[in-house]
Amino acid sequence: MDIAQVIQAIAALAVTLGLIGLTAVGLRRFAPDMLARMQGVAARDRRLQLVETLVLDPTRRLVLVRLDQEERLILLGEGRTLEAVKTPRARKTPAETA
Repeated sequence: MDIAQVIQAIAALAVTLGLIGLTAVGLRRFAPDMLARMQGVAARDRRLQLVETLVLDPTRRLVLVRLDQEERLILLGEGRTLEAVKTPRARKTPAETA
């Protein structure tokens, strides 16, 4: 095997890995929207919405979810729900007030 074949094999490997990486980035960016469109569910028709998440440490995170205009704050950790707190009323977003 001469040096030209080694360089060609390395270049082919680099192109293949680059295409795999581009596919992964594209799927992370566009797949959730494509799946929602293919299922025929619009974002406004959904009852459950993820409002915000906050990572507290590597094992715990806070998740604010809205279900039927009622928000709940959930503390998740170690693969289980640790605590759920109901908020008094949902805060209106700027889009809802307009």
